Amino acid sequence: MGWGILQDPLMASPPGTSTIGASPVVGDTDFLQKDGNIILQPQPSDNVNDPLNWSPLWKNTIMIILAFSSGVTTALGPMLTPGLQTIAIQYHVSLDMVSSLMIGFFAFWIGSTTFFTAAGANIWGKRPFFLISTVILIGTCVWGYLATSFPSLAAMRVVQGMASAPLETLVTSSVSDLFFVHQRGSRLAIWGVMLASGVLLGQTISGYIIQTLGIRSTFAIAGMIFILLLPLTYFFVLETTFTSPRERTVQLQEKGNSFWMIEHDERELYRRRLRVFRGRLSPESYWKGVVKPFPLIAYPAVLFSTIVYGSFFTRLLVISVLSATAFGSPPYNLTPSQIGLTNLPLFGVALIGSPLSGWMADAIVKSMARRNRGVFEPEFRLTLMLVAVPLSTIGFLGFGMSVDSQAPLVWPLVFMSLHSLSIPFATQASLTYVIDCHPKDANQAFVTINFAKAVFTFLATTYVNGWYLRVGPKEVFHIIAAINLVVCALTVPAYVFGKRFRGMVARSRLAQKLSG
Repeated sequence: MGWGILQDPLMASPPGTSTIGASPVVGDTDFLQKDGNIILQPQPSDNVNDPLNWSPLWKNTIMIILAFSSGVTTALGPMLTPGLQTIAIQYHVSLDMVSSLMIGFFAFWIGSTTFFTAAGANIWGKRPFFLISTVILIGTCVWGYLATSFPSLAAMRVVQGMASAPLETLVTSSVSDLFFVHQRGSRLAIWGVMLASGVLLGQTISGYIIQTLGIRSTFAIAGMIFILLLPLTYFFVLETTFTSPRERTVQLQEKGNSFWMIEHDERELYRRRLRVFRGRLSPESYWKGVVKPFPLIAYPAVLFSTIVYGSFFTRLLVISVLSATAFGSPPYNLTPSQIGLTNLPLFGVALIGSPLSGWMADAIVKSMARRNRGVFEPEFRLTLMLVAVPLSTIGFLGFGMSVDSQAPLVWPLVFMSLHSLSIPFATQASLTYVIDCHPKDANQAFVTINFAKAVFTFLATTYVNGWYLRVGPKEVFHIIAAINLVVCALTVPAYVFGKRFRGMVARSRLAQKLSG
């Protein structure tokens, strides 16, 4: 039993368990490719077209462009939060309806569409979906700018949510395509910074835009950003899905008394790599891929990450929506632009928390693996929850009590910042855990996770304002804090029994059927 993780009695190394550090106990690892003393997992092929073999500059460029695109896309959801009351007054609809159709419905359609886009990405690649998504988002931003009625605005948000699905949900599996196990935490941290920027900084900027230029202008400016991203995506974000190696010539070279096999792979021409459509990259059934995420919820790692990530993200939006309601009312009476500014300290905290959590996600697992005879276990990632749990719980309790007692504005912001600091740690723990446990099913696993997140978000944003106005901030956030503790308590069985769960999944008929 390494670090409190129970061994599987029938399988010494279930999927996810791997050797990333050389050890005499593990055996001879000289033949494996390494990065310093770290054994590369997964082991790259000999094909120069394998994304794992691309230059660090190229891989990191793709990562930054996708992360930034994902951040801007994520901003489309909460960017209307500072103007919810403005929309309600302008179109004579209730605040709950505005919150539900502008934010909740947007998230719901992202989650619903991912079933189709993830299945398509597995078969035709991710690149066409990234590009088509960007083009459609430009169109929806134009629609939002021209919309003159609430029904038109609501219909636009449905299409916009559907178009957002690839850029919100395929980035994590791209990380799995491009980077090794010991590099993924830091790259997901880049994505985390961009998501935090979208959720928090996006509201700060949109608050000023809404107050000075109006709601419509938020879509115009978002559209301009997507127009700039389109050529960057086309020229730099190449297809990361790796299929069977292309033709190569092989020759034998004598070296001493041995023969070494020298393989010559032909690097694909850049102009051919710019193709949007490359035909079928997988023989799998598209419709089988569409329904595959549903049974994946039976995988303990996917179920755990679905609940943890979905609930943490939902509560981030909930505290954002309710803070707008609280700060727009007495005794604070902030304007939309001022409400937007309240996100600046949260953004500053996220800029610290995201890279720190990314560094810890990789550093801790390497340290634990080194002390575990070089063996890496995905459950090592879950140690980050030790940071997320106290920060989020204190943040919820403090925010509810400070707003209820009408404390000076600085105190609600302090507690919101504590909660904001917890998000990247919970995100790193849950998402890297799934990638490490089920790398081949990463696309579909994130469909399951994001659909649950979308449902949670839709339900929360539909009813939370009414609940808040009925019972007050103290009771609302005390209940949220209690739910948070119950959810986070699932980390204990996930950590202790995780390896056994992975062994059970590997031996199950369900896993064999899904991989068949």
